[in-house]
Amino acid sequence: MVSQGVSGGNSRVAAKRMKAKICLVGEQAVGKTSLIRRYVLDEFSDDYIATMGAKVTKKNVEIKHDSLGNVQVNLVIWDIMGDKGFRDLLREAYFQGAQGIMAVCDVTRKETLTDLRSWIEAVSRVSGRIPTQVLANKIDLTHEMQFSETDVKGISGFYESRYLLTSAKTGENVENAFIEMARAVVDKRVTPSSVWEKQFPAMTSQQPLKVARKV
Repeated sequence: MVSQGVSGGNSRVAAKRMKAKICLVGEQAVGKTSLIRRYVLDEFSDDYIATMGAKVTKKNVEIKHDSLGNVQVNLVIWDIMGDKGFRDLLREAYFQGAQGIMAVCDVTRKETLTDLRSWIEAVSRVSGRIPTQVLANKIDLTHEMQFSETDVKGISGFYESRYLLTSAKTGENVENAFIEMARAVVDKRVTPSSVWEKQFPAMTSQQPLKVARKV
């Protein structure tokens, strides 16, 4: 539901407001926490501290929407621990009510890309078909890349999702990623479900994805 703000007593409609729960998922050490920290605080640290359970961070972002005009989106960002066993145990608690998936992989570890399928589908089984975005992180480590942008396109295309190459260290495409996700959530909220489902049909994993090692 989209609410409208009213300015003072003159009944002038201000920016519309909505809240959106976004889940960052992916294997351990792919940079989920660093991406959130870069976006929310504009900070980065090379020190790795594993997330235990889930950590929730909030940030407001204003986007311009074709039909709604200015929309204030309160992003409620869930940083999910990258442990499959823990995920399967508590997925109902973590993924219930999610309105967007940001699936993060590490370009220096090819297995983190192929593992994204299980993460995306774990959220989808709880929350249904929702806007999804694939983030290939640590793009600053170009000489250590183990897969190509074509491989990223392959998995994002499989789920009819957007993708971005990001670097939490340099900030490349980090803000763009969260703004695009906020816009996708707004689009889904105002688009009739029958229309949205035709644009982004549900996908099922029948064939294994092949990821070529970059040489």
